[in-house]
Amino acid sequence: MAKRNAPGPLEYLRRWQMQAWLAAVFIFLYAPLIALMAFSFNDSRRNIVWKGFTLKYYEKALNNDGLIEAFGNSLTIAAVSTVLSVALGAMIALALWRFRFPGKPAVDGALALPIVVPEICMGVAMLVFFAKVLPWPQGLGWPLNLGAIIIAHVSFSFPFVAVVVRARMSSFNREMEEAARDLGAGEFRTIRDVILPHMAPSLVAGALLAFTLSLDDFVITFFTAGPDTVTFPVKVYSMVRFSVTPEVNAASTILIVLTVILTAVALKLQGSSAATAGHGGEKS
Repeated sequence: MAKRNAPGPLEYLRRWQMQAWLAAVFIFLYAPLIALMAFSFNDSRRNIVWKGFTLKYYEKALNNDGLIEAFGNSLTIAAVSTVLSVALGAMIALALWRFRFPGKPAVDGALALPIVVPEICMGVAMLVFFAKVLPWPQGLGWPLNLGAIIIAHVSFSFPFVAVVVRARMSSFNREMEEAARDLGAGEFRTIRDVILPHMAPSLVAGALLAFTLSLDDFVITFFTAGPDTVTFPVKVYSMVRFSVTPEVNAASTILIVLTVILTAVALKLQGSSAATAGHGGEKS
């Protein structure tokens, strides 16, 4: 066995530079979040002065009926729009991957529009769409409520799911589908037993992405939410217009912790799905 040479001074220097660069990037990314979470425990109305440790602002945030209602609205919108976005995005990705049809490049381009169009344009377009395009019996346009926000969120979330699923399907071995058909499997069973297991990790990743995009969206929601429908980002914005209080920090910390937990669960499920699909491929 060949003996490995010891790293030279230049290699040590490169390692040190890379470690310093990575440390700087992590500080730049996570220092604001850590500061926000730390000052949510600050026993002072002024965030710049540390007075001591307290949990009273978490109690105030959890007892704030308006904040709890807004958080519930955000969770409801995110959950419903995620389910619809995953179903719609998976079907579109499967159709674009599997079939050839006239106008396919145009469909590809249209699918990318919600991803690249600025959110302010999407928000104004959705407002005009609900106010002018969709009629309502009273003649006032579509009501700006949870339904309108869910439709708007699905419109910009499902392309992200479609992109993730389509990228996953590019590594699919089509011979497995042909083998399933040769063994007598029909269209539905082929999709259920062969294609969906391979697609599962991308569905989990797409669902996580759609849920996160919907949960923290502000611009589009601001244009499509009515006076009686307030989401968590809009509520937080109304609270910080005058000052950033520890109560806002506490509410934001709760959202961060929830997002981290959901991300960890989704990654765990994604890893389990990928391992299951890999074992299934080896058995095949």
